[in-house]
Amino acid sequence: MSTRLASMTGFARAAGTLPDGASFVWEIRSVNGRNLETRLRLPNGLDALEPALKDATAKRLRRGNVSATLTVKREERAPRLTPDPAALEQAIKLALDLAARIPGAPPPRAEALLTLPGVLRAEVAEPEEGAEDAKRATIAAGYAEALAGLEASRRAEGEKLSAILGALLDEIAALCTDAAREAVLQPAAQKARLLEQLAALLDGDRRVPEERLAAEVALLAGKSDVREELDRLGAHLEQARALLASGEAIGRKLDFLTQEFVREANTLCSKSATVALTRIGLDLKAAIERLKEQAANVE
Repeated sequence: MSTRLASMTGFARAAGTLPDGASFVWEIRSVNGRNLETRLRLPNGLDALEPALKDATAKRLRRGNVSATLTVKREERAPRLTPDPAALEQAIKLALDLAARIPGAPPPRAEALLTLPGVLRAEVAEPEEGAEDAKRATIAAGYAEALAGLEASRRAEGEKLSAILGALLDEIAALCTDAAREAVLQPAAQKARLLEQLAALLDGDRRVPEERLAAEVALLAGKSDVREELDRLGAHLEQARALLASGEAIGRKLDFLTQEFVREANTLCSKSATVALTRIGLDLKAAIERLKEQAANVE
């Protein structure tokens, strides 16, 4: 299996010629899937290959819905006709008996006898076991070639995906920095808002003790403290970057991690006490949603 980041999306094609001269084409594609599921479409008579082909797929891929189609084309050849001895003998006997019973009737003609139903039949050669084994081996080799192409296609998509994920993590990190900067200003903004509200209620008369005011501000600040959420987001960013650097099949882990990103961003927005921090939180949620969508493509 590859140690580079791979997407679950890919396509490959492989063609070849069978020992009997027939041509074949494998087309194999994969899309996102929670697990590995392989569906094969094989011509009649080749169903016995399915278990081995699925096993080969499982050795190279871990996740994704894989669909593979085998098409076999043979040259159209005129069938070789051969007489059925019993049917021909019976036809000749009937024709001679009939001619003997009709005075002056000419003897039966060979071409007329051959047109009678059942006298001629198409000869079908029985396949040799060795030839069938060679045919199956060639088809399996073609599938291995297509599978290698699919894996390369998924790795190529994975390289693009890695760059996209890295850019999204950078965007989330920058928004976290903005959020931390704005969060420092929240206590002062809350105090000013509280003073405005008190002034409106008391008609400008400040009869609230400074200690009580400080306690209320401290309570509000505690409820809106987002440092813990930002710390966890920072830890998630480090873990996500470590996963990308590992190059392993990280899809499941990354999918779980994006859910943790979403949880922290939602909490941050719910604690926001300023319009600016709320705006940053919404931008953060949007970036995390894009991260989640892209992470769903990772094997």
